[in-house]
Amino acid sequence: MLPDTNTRVRQNTMDSVNARITREAGDRVARLALAGPAAIDRRLAELDAEWDTERTLEANASTLALAGIVLGATVDKKWLFLPGAVAAFLLQHAVQGWCPPLEVLRRMGVRTAAEIDRERYALKALRGDFRGLPQAPTSPAARRAFAAAAQG
Repeated sequence: MLPDTNTRVRQNTMDSVNARITREAGDRVARLALAGPAAIDRRLAELDAEWDTERTLEANASTLALAGIVLGATVDKKWLFLPGAVAAFLLQHAVQGWCPPLEVLRRMGVRTAAEIDRERYALKALRGDFRGLPQAPTSPAARRAFAAAAQG
């Protein structure tokens, strides 16, 4: 069975790396809670510009593929192996949620879109962006469901 799109990268990342990425985001949110609205605004702008795992993989893969094509056409046809390997890795990532470069990117701290969004929405909640929205449901079952959804 194919992994869920939203969780496939985390499922294929070592638990210690996932924990570090989550801890670092939580630490940033805690620091920014004390730093005030201007710091939160700056961090939200940084998050808007942050590249997630998908974008990083796509940019690196296309760069390597283009380099392989150019080298294959101008230096030696053996270089055409490079775009083939890159395409295979991209297909593997699309299907399984894992490819060899992903492990390196995750260790470097490159986050998934969901991980970036989790930090973004925590900061927006701190800033008060959701004050006008309806409050959490009042029934005990609805409260538990709402709390579980908030934990990701």
